[in-house]
Amino acid sequence: MEIQTSEIKSIETKPRRFRRFYFVLLLIIVFFVGYAFGQSPSQDGPLKFTFLDLGRDRAPETADWNLLWDTLSKINEKYVDRPADMMKVLYGAVGGAVAALGDPYSVFLPPQEAAEFQDELKGSFEGIGAEIAIKNQQLTIVAPLDGSPAQKAGIRAGDLILKISGEESKGFSLEEAVSRIRGKSGTTVTLTIYRKGEDAPRDITITRSQIEVKSVELAFQEKSGKKVAVLKLRRFGEDTSGLVSEAVSEILLRDVSGVVLDLRSNPGGYLEAAVQIAANWVPAGKPVVIQKFGDGRTEEYKAEGQPRLSGIPIVVLINGGSASASEILAGALQDYGIAKLVGEKSFGKGSVQELMELGKGAELKLTIAKWLTPNGHDLNKDGLEPEFKVELTDEDFQADRDPQMEKALEVLAP
Repeated sequence: MEIQTSEIKSIETKPRRFRRFYFVLLLIIVFFVGYAFGQSPSQDGPLKFTFLDLGRDRAPETADWNLLWDTLSKINEKYVDRPADMMKVLYGAVGGAVAALGDPYSVFLPPQEAAEFQDELKGSFEGIGAEIAIKNQQLTIVAPLDGSPAQKAGIRAGDLILKISGEESKGFSLEEAVSRIRGKSGTTVTLTIYRKGEDAPRDITITRSQIEVKSVELAFQEKSGKKVAVLKLRRFGEDTSGLVSEAVSEILLRDVSGVVLDLRSNPGGYLEAAVQIAANWVPAGKPVVIQKFGDGRTEEYKAEGQPRLSGIPIVVLINGGSASASEILAGALQDYGIAKLVGEKSFGKGSVQELMELGKGAELKLTIAKWLTPNGHDLNKDGLEPEFKVELTDEDFQADRDPQMEKALEVLAP
């Protein structure tokens, strides 16, 4: 799932949130009108963006926007291969504006990328099956999906991607990296990765395939004569909350002694799904997560309904690939003393993105808030520290050992 960390929120769009994007939308309108005007056969000589004057007096006064207008005019007047492809210029201008924010999770999605992003949220796409993000200015594997070509080839959470098919990844935007890694089933891509603790980078060639992602998996294990449910969540998609509800019903029928909630390498997803799932343990009316906006406002998302698994001991497994909605769920259970966390420190992706339609199939994904746990822990800054820190080494991975799961079962059934 070669996409940004899947942190999309299905938050209701409020009119006041669009005001900040009014100018961007105005730019889009101006571009389309100008392009049509500029292509008019009645124009003689160099085409000029004289129509751009219509927007000058509406531009924010915090910057000299004449620089933008003058650049566009120069392109139109003097570019050697004019007329330029104004749609590409438009997408480049908007994408550059968003990238200038310096926030790796705020991105402009042209129509094709926006459509692919929606497919990924549905859990079906073509690629290598690895979640990627930019962390500390370096393209990083957040999580390979279970059974994916990436995992089978040896890609692991935390791997740094230095090159994509021989090209240096430093300087790529997240979208550029995604487009280069993505591809048709049966084709290959070579990633040059560096793994902490190793002496040198290595090349890993991966054959792309169709990726179908099941978001929920339930299994049962015996430990010390006790039955333990293992509930694994791979993402927080549209269907995840309903599937978890079905799994909870089965857990209750099995008379288990405890539950292992496995959120390892879960890159996140819909906020609402995390809140709804947390309500299986968190009492109704208690906040699951707090959103803090740029203007200082806060908004609480509270648990609703009956906590059906209340009273059943639970351990949550996390690692460096547990991000976003995973951290919300794990953080709430940790704050309320409902669960102990086992594994490794989580990714630390606690910001809120709102997905907005810009017209013509394009979308803007913009960071609008931060996530805090019920006790005010800043997920985006700190991530989550487990009470029981257990690493999964390369030797464990190669030998199919899972000391993190073993520790979780030991905590539940000593």
